[in-house]
Amino acid sequence: MVTLLVTLAAGLGAVARYVVDQVIEHRTRGRFPFGTVVVNLSGSLLLGLITGLSLHHGLADRTTVILGVGFAGGYTTFSTWAWESLVLGGVGAWRDAALNAIGSFAAGLAIAALGLALALL
Repeated sequence: MVTLLVTLAAGLGAVARYVVDQVIEHRTRGRFPFGTVVVNLSGSLLLGLITGLSLHHGLADRTTVILGVGFAGGYTTFSTWAWESLVLGGVGAWRDAALNAIGSFAAGLAIAALGLALALL
């Protein structure tokens, strides 16, 4: 049963990722992948919050897995982040490539820590 719920949550996460990415991309210009950045940062915040709720407030393991592995896993995208960073470098946009690769990684860690801290409140 948990496997089915993780599958459904992952599907919902993937649809949410697509919608958020499209909304952001239609509102921004240029080649920088703002949609992917927003998705990955909001997903990092969510996963930090879920982890904190699990560790400090007793969020059930089953719920943690469904939301963390399922929804957050389906929502965030490591492969798109890596591919977009490579594409930016491939077209000579080195500053944007570095900002996307390094900046997204560092910001993702920081915002996941923020989510964890928020769970302590």
